[in-house]
Amino acid sequence: MIRLTLRSLRAEALRMLLSALAVVLGVAFIAGTLIFVDGMRAGAYERAGTFDRHTDLGVYPSGDRPLAAALVDRVRAVDGVAAAAGELTGTGGVVGSDGRPVLGFAVLAAIPTEPALRSYDVVAGRLPDRAGEVVLDAPTVAQEGFTLGGPVRVGGTGGAARPYTLVGTVDVADTARDVGGPFIGLVGADALAVTGGRGYGRIMVAAAPGVDATALAARVAAVAGTGSTVKGRQQILDEAVDDAVRSLEQFNMVLLMFAGIAVVVAGFVIANTFAIVLAQRTRRTALLRLVGATRGQVFRATLLESAVVGLAASTVGVVIGVALAVGMNALLSRLDTPVSGGLTVTTPTVLTGLLLGTGLTVGAALLPAWRGTRVAPVAALTDAAVQPGRGAGRLRLALGAVVLAAGVAALVGAAPAGQVVLVAVGGVLAFLGIVLFGPVLVPALVRLLGWPVRWMVGATAGLAVANAVRNPRRVAATAAALVIGIGLVSAFVVGARSTKDGIERSVDAQIGVDFVVTGIGADLPAPLAGELAARPELGVVHEQRSAVTDDVEVRAAHPALIGRTLTGVLAGDVGRLGPGQVLVHRELAEVRGWHVGDPVTVRGRPFRVAAVIADDTAEMVATGVPAGHVVDMVDADFGALFPDRRGFLAEVDPAAGVSGQRARDAIEAVLARYPTVNLMDQGAYKKMLTGTVDMLLAFVTALLGLAVVIALVGVANTLSLSVVERTRENAVLRAVGLTRGRMRAMLAVEAVLMALVGAVLGVGLGTGVSAAAMALLARLGGDFHVVLPLGQLGLLLGVAVLAALLASVLPARRALSRPVVEALGDQ
Repeated sequence: MIRLTLRSLRAEALRMLLSALAVVLGVAFIAGTLIFVDGMRAGAYERAGTFDRHTDLGVYPSGDRPLAAALVDRVRAVDGVAAAAGELTGTGGVVGSDGRPVLGFAVLAAIPTEPALRSYDVVAGRLPDRAGEVVLDAPTVAQEGFTLGGPVRVGGTGGAARPYTLVGTVDVADTARDVGGPFIGLVGADALAVTGGRGYGRIMVAAAPGVDATALAARVAAVAGTGSTVKGRQQILDEAVDDAVRSLEQFNMVLLMFAGIAVVVAGFVIANTFAIVLAQRTRRTALLRLVGATRGQVFRATLLESAVVGLAASTVGVVIGVALAVGMNALLSRLDTPVSGGLTVTTPTVLTGLLLGTGLTVGAALLPAWRGTRVAPVAALTDAAVQPGRGAGRLRLALGAVVLAAGVAALVGAAPAGQVVLVAVGGVLAFLGIVLFGPVLVPALVRLLGWPVRWMVGATAGLAVANAVRNPRRVAATAAALVIGIGLVSAFVVGARSTKDGIERSVDAQIGVDFVVTGIGADLPAPLAGELAARPELGVVHEQRSAVTDDVEVRAAHPALIGRTLTGVLAGDVGRLGPGQVLVHRELAEVRGWHVGDPVTVRGRPFRVAAVIADDTAEMVATGVPAGHVVDMVDADFGALFPDRRGFLAEVDPAAGVSGQRARDAIEAVLARYPTVNLMDQGAYKKMLTGTVDMLLAFVTALLGLAVVIALVGVANTLSLSVVERTRENAVLRAVGLTRGRMRAMLAVEAVLMALVGAVLGVGLGTGVSAAAMALLARLGGDFHVVLPLGQLGLLLGVAVLAALLASVLPARRALSRPVVEALGDQ
């Protein structure tokens, strides 16, 4: 049986080609992901601790409060300490040689002045030794044309940019401080001043030669006090590795999740392939049974065949996965991304790819192989080519209907129940219901969608519809593979468009001005709002700030802007908002029993309630306080209560009679001194907020694209094998007058109907899942509604139709390649 199985496999290798391609693509995705991430992980291990080459101990804050600068001197004075320096990392900005901020997120770090703690690789010049000196990364210096000894203007949250002397360039490529933008290195005091920091993120300690590290750690801990933690060198390095690898593991899990989706789709394709092929071998199987082969031998022979196909396809997939990892590394290098890694091909990765592909193929073939041995030998000697496909059993259809109804119910009930898990459960159950109920649902949709085609094309389309629904299980399995990929893509497309629409509505409701000034990766510099307000061209300047005290959110408000978000004024006069007068939101007033004119105390300072208001606008940023527990006060009062609190956004409107361009010029004149802020109008601000959604959608669509491709391979595979099965039937049609062109049209319509039904079901399922998710978000407080991007959904359907047309080309060529007389004699 083994020899016979291998001979049969060689003779019918072409029949397994497309199903093997599905395995190749799935294994290549997984192997490429593992190899790529392994290379990045190896690079992360090498780079971990780059800036701690000479650090023996580290003092870290136990909570959120930074370490005071004065603590550095006390640690330095500890017996056995050779050097100690405070370190912080934050963000800053560099003003380029053209007077504009250098693009990209800039990392700013405090560089130790003690030689014993310096771990930076100097490219040219030296590291800063005193205040007023700066080092930059070498690429930024080359790009901007800066020269050593010349001035470079650096600014941040702490204030406007000021000139520093460039004393050197450093190489931080492929380290944690390379995030694609400039790197700025200053001495500790300057770093604190530029970032506006109140202390250091840690204190690095170098031990004197021969000092016991454990004893030194104990002495340093005694000096540092209870608000800090002392870590040894090995712990510092271990945590650096953990931090570097943790993000890689998350990235790896995301990629593998999408790879798993592709593998599941491939499983549908493989199972359908073996079901078709074994049905076509019915007579051969019967002959084997008649000459003495047992059901067990036939079953094991089929599994052997699937194992050989799976192993061969997996081997090719692993090789392609290596090439894919090489290509990804080359692409990232060309794009100058801060993520990099070498090529690391490990034995576990290769074995994982081989075992996964082989196991998937064998597992998918189990049920078809078992079914293929159930036919009685004598009954199987009939002509299988003209036998109609057996429909699904009543139990399966009943179970499918129940599961589908349960999935729909879970999606509908997710929002009222406020449970996110119901959205996921509902989507999975709905898909399983489609799979189980597919032998009834899919043929019905094929007939429905085929009706207008029959009307337009005629009898040829009628033949295509009849062929497509001839075997309900087969067409249902083919469509189910497409439902997975297109359903997920549709869910993300609808969800992304709905999310963007919600974000844009929130901006319209909360931003009522012409211009918006935002911080780049940090809060706005402290003096910025005051400088903008001093310009006569600007009428309204309001920095959005908030703080939480006594379980109440206190917000800075501007009298000219407060009315834009109000749902209503329940009592009092909003116009009385001013010094000493606050607006209290309805929910807080009800809980505290506050009324208009009542005295209230906020952080120890007395105020009076000017009005009780209702504001049902959804918050763009969660604050952690109960809904409606909000007090609004004017900027001056807020600044007096929370002098250190900064905002990330300022709203600006032109003064009366000032044109928008004059106002923009005035704002830009102020912002020229602040390289960590950005000026946008409302449209640009919306685009910035929704840009992340677009990037995420593009990323997800690209990853799910492989699953869709594999599903379309399944359409081509089903059609191709069906053509082989209907060789004599097609020959009869050609003999009675069906032209070559109409034969091609018949197969094209059949492929399009299979793909279109899968795509329509996928779009429906994805839209339903997104609708449930948006309803849940709306119930939880967001301003979200379902928005159908008809153009994008139509494009999905169009791509499915076009791909199906292309998939029909080779089967049509095969159907027409044999002479009619020869095909009529096919057995």
